[in-house]
Amino acid sequence: MSKRVIAPRNRGFLFLDSHPEGCRRLVEGMWRSAAELPGADLPAAAPAESGPVALVIGSSAGYGLAATVAGLARVGIRGIGLCLEKAPTERRTGTAGWYRTAATAELAREAGRDMVWLNANAFSDEAKDQVADVLRERFGGRLDYLIYSVAAPRRVDPDTGAAYASVLKPIGAPHRTKTLVFDAEGVPDVREVETGPATDDDIEQTVNVMGGADWERWIDRLAGDGLLADGFTTAALTYIGSPLTAAIYRNGTIGAAKAHLEATARTLDDRLGKLVGGRAVTSVNAAAVTQSSTAIPGIALYTGLLRGALGERLVPPVAQLAELWDQLTGARPLETDASGRVRLDLWELSDEVQSEVADRWAAAENGTITELADLGWFRAEIQRLYGFAAPDVDYDRPVETDVPWPGGA
Repeated sequence: MSKRVIAPRNRGFLFLDSHPEGCRRLVEGMWRSAAELPGADLPAAAPAESGPVALVIGSSAGYGLAATVAGLARVGIRGIGLCLEKAPTERRTGTAGWYRTAATAELAREAGRDMVWLNANAFSDEAKDQVADVLRERFGGRLDYLIYSVAAPRRVDPDTGAAYASVLKPIGAPHRTKTLVFDAEGVPDVREVETGPATDDDIEQTVNVMGGADWERWIDRLAGDGLLADGFTTAALTYIGSPLTAAIYRNGTIGAAKAHLEATARTLDDRLGKLVGGRAVTSVNAAAVTQSSTAIPGIALYTGLLRGALGERLVPPVAQLAELWDQLTGARPLETDASGRVRLDLWELSDEVQSEVADRWAAAENGTITELADLGWFRAEIQRLYGFAAPDVDYDRPVETDVPWPGGA
């Protein structure tokens, strides 16, 4: 037993510890939201042997977590959740994703969903071996859906051993943008930062980490082992974003990687159609506060202003992924744009919303930011990534931090 009081200690947007009970409460809230959205008519407890078999790669955080929870609560998926998280130690709590996975596993078990949780590096062939073994031994050797949601700073190519590191840089010229930071007392500071342009090597390395290479390796491996069911469908999660952040995001190194991901989707879609009558798409999600997005210059400011403009009309990730599951499973038609992308971001990129956010962006400075952006919501969202600011949690009480990884593998 290792109960202790866990206080939020952070360096900027990065917190040093995570709160197990807070993570559990937040996952429970996501589950309820997914189950209560219009169109969800799944029984409260489905038999473990029913439901489509799904693999969610990147199941513990951000949109991958939303895909996992929405799939379990709304569709009744069974299958595998794969992520890479750190266990609790004597000095540190486990990562938030460790505790979120434990909470998701408990909810899945209570609802009768048969899920296996693997803690492994998705880029490695060892992880692919584990998944293939579980599919054969536990789920009849057939996979219906694969959701790919991986945001990582580095990747080692299993074929060559080459190590790649992603960077956040504009392409072609330096870029100066507004960004938002908070000091140690939580006081917001709107400042300008300049980022130098990417080199050709920067672009190549980022594409090798965040592009479609690993997604394609997963499909190659599972198809080669005969594990794809007829009609198998796969979706990789991506983001386009606002013109306000395009220079550092969509037109930058990360955007080059996303373009590669989308090109990979078109290639896979053609192959899967011929192989199993299947589909491959990218799902363009809308803005959200995630551990990955807060590292990108300008994104924190943009997201706070977007919430200031929309308030409760901002669509949370679990609602977006519930819509994706509805389309993937045929509950509603699967609609894609000319590039083969499911667009879950159109509400964010409407002319009306972007015009309002652009006006707020132009006026944003230290004297006006509290009126233009919903900073209370934004800071709470950052805290919730680590299990803090959750409802009905007494953060002054000791909590058990030594939570085991879910069994069942």
